[in-house]
Amino acid sequence: MSEILYIVIPAYNESENIQNVINDWYPVIESHSGDGKSRLVIVNDGSKDNTYDIICEAAKTHPYLQPLTKENGGHGPAILFGYKYALENGADFIFQTDSDGQTNPDEFEQFWNERTAFDMLIGWRQKREDGSDRVFVTKTLKVVIKMCFGVDVTDANTPYRLMRSSTLSKYIGIIPDDFFLSNVVISVIFAKKNLRVKYIPISFRPRQGGVNSINFKKIIGIGSKALKDFKVINKKIDEI
Repeated sequence: MSEILYIVIPAYNESENIQNVINDWYPVIESHSGDGKSRLVIVNDGSKDNTYDIICEAAKTHPYLQPLTKENGGHGPAILFGYKYALENGADFIFQTDSDGQTNPDEFEQFWNERTAFDMLIGWRQKREDGSDRVFVTKTLKVVIKMCFGVDVTDANTPYRLMRSSTLSKYIGIIPDDFFLSNVVISVIFAKKNLRVKYIPISFRPRQGGVNSINFKKIIGIGSKALKDFKVINKKIDEI
């Protein structure tokens, strides 16, 4: 029996990108159809434009495409929503990427080929084209994680990760449903628990269209709130 893959993509006001993202990633899910049970899950996070309409229209001719929608809550809650949906529907592996067109589906196969040897494979954005501000945030986050959790994480928040569902299901309950930096915490949990994790270099393009909803000021605010939550989450990790 083929393994079931769920690709989870959060989307907020991505009407300029979302059709191209579907076109990019749908062939991947077709190639790993899991006997017809795999899905490309796009989570509309309360978009104010017609992102969800575009997804639903595409689903009429793309049987492996699963549109979901929820009230706006941010990137972290949207991916958690998608992860839990995937777990509830029998996914063996969950892959997450974003809807801004910055990641390359052609690099997916190297992750899939190594899936059985690891609990999580993470794309390391070794060469980035998304601006110096974003690179600075990633480097700062790495320092903060080391201070708060005592682990080194190469690229904690990268939107290119393939996870074994059976492992993720053991730890996803630690993360609050409204937590913005969910992928960061997942990376930290896997590192603290000495799970099998491998970082693979990937390309990372500039945003392909539209406007990023998270500016530098918002990033600072998110980080300040996260610092308060990290202590509580760290205790939960140690208790498991």
